[in-house]
Amino acid sequence: MNKTELVNAIAEKAEISKADAKKAVDAFVSTVTDALKEGDKIALVGFGTFSVSQKAARKGVNPATGATIEIAAKNVAKFKPGAELAEAVK
Repeated sequence: MNKTELVNAIAEKAEISKADAKKAVDAFVSTVTDALKEGDKIALVGFGTFSVSQKAARKGVNPATGATIEIAAKNVAKFKPGAELAEAVK
């Protein structure tokens, strides 16, 4: 499902216009992004938790040349599904 299909599905289930559903989806994505940028965690009980995790710097191998390279440390977004979501997709 892509963003357009998600907006259409939300509009249909919530019985709102597609424009309002698009605003809601955009607001949700923007809010989650801003919270994760600040290092916050977002927990939606039953659905899941969005959080930020740090990956340590490490050594890697360039597959084209075989040379060893340094891979910098970075923050990554993480999602852990809640019990209800995990059970629903089982």
